[in-house]
Amino acid sequence: MSTINRRALTMTTKLLKNTLDEKASYPGATESYFTTEMKFIQSIAPIPTYRVMDLHGKVIDPTQEPQVSKEFAVKIYKDMITLNIMDFILYEAQRQGRISFYMTNYGEEAYIGSAAALDSQDVIYGQYRESGVLLYRGFTLDNFMNQCYSNENDIGKGRQMPIHYGSKELNFQTISSPVATQLPQASGAAYALKRSGKKNCIMCYFGEGAASEEQYKGDGIASRGIGYGIDTIRVDGNDVWAVYNATKAARQLSVEEHRPVLLESMTYRVSHHSTSDDSFAYRSKKEVEYWKQLDNPIVRFRKWLEDKNWWSEHEENSFRTSIRKEVLNAFSKAEKLLKPSITDLFNDVYDHPPQSIIDQRQKLKTLIERYPENYPLKNFKNEGKDL
Repeated sequence: MSTINRRALTMTTKLLKNTLDEKASYPGATESYFTTEMKFIQSIAPIPTYRVMDLHGKVIDPTQEPQVSKEFAVKIYKDMITLNIMDFILYEAQRQGRISFYMTNYGEEAYIGSAAALDSQDVIYGQYRESGVLLYRGFTLDNFMNQCYSNENDIGKGRQMPIHYGSKELNFQTISSPVATQLPQASGAAYALKRSGKKNCIMCYFGEGAASEEQYKGDGIASRGIGYGIDTIRVDGNDVWAVYNATKAARQLSVEEHRPVLLESMTYRVSHHSTSDDSFAYRSKKEVEYWKQLDNPIVRFRKWLEDKNWWSEHEENSFRTSIRKEVLNAFSKAEKLLKPSITDLFNDVYDHPPQSIIDQRQKLKTLIERYPENYPLKNFKNEGKDL
């Protein structure tokens, strides 16, 4: 009798052990194991943040330092400085009432490292703080200024708010104001690109607002990628080379293995959200000053360049002086140009304008003829004569 009991106990123990070792095969939880312990989980181990350089621009692990040329690295740095100076001038211009709106990139300039890791034929879907990506790809200072002034040389023909850039030539889809609209658009474009067989990818930028991070607390945005089974990495967003390396590796996964990748870049927005925002209503000036002193991505990268003897104080002062003149020159030219032709209000949407558009155009013409004093036509290209 006792022998039978011992055998039964042994068999039960083996069955229990096998059950605990058994993987759950349900879709969406394929890496889970069965357990007999009932436990509610509130958190898991925090996702690490990948970095290449420390706060002083020193490479921590030499194997992670990208092997790039001096020219390549200096271009990234110069674009970071150019963006910073352009932001300052256009922000002040808005405060003077010379343009209607602006958003700066202060504290986030290291994202230019992501632009450097992409192919020029990769398509960008931005939010509204990716001016540096366009700058890296060749969008000129005149292009930036013309868009912000909505003048006759604006590629978008004055139809967008300032900083809502776009360039078909540079594969940069026009920015739109609503939060997160670029996400489903980017997904559809990526699928179309995959079907075409081209060895390129879609890069979609979005901020914590697009993921309601402030409303739904957790381990940042990266944890959501893991939840969806997406290859995910979190990087030090103030470290140019961490952003560059991660983007380069992510691009390879997307292009070669046709897999989506989520890259969370951790940084701190030093500026106000926009010229319509006073961020000190919800954060202290002390906090902002702390971050300014703690970790400036431009300063960190400059230290790396100086350690390589690829940059000097003289080059710093010389470039800042010259690029500021270039920015101010482009600013001055754009301010003097006329607004686009009034007829551009009715063009481009339809191949052949429907009757409703024709009627609207005629009504505007009638109103202008009836109340000419209310329409400053001299400020517009062709003065409305082509209406």
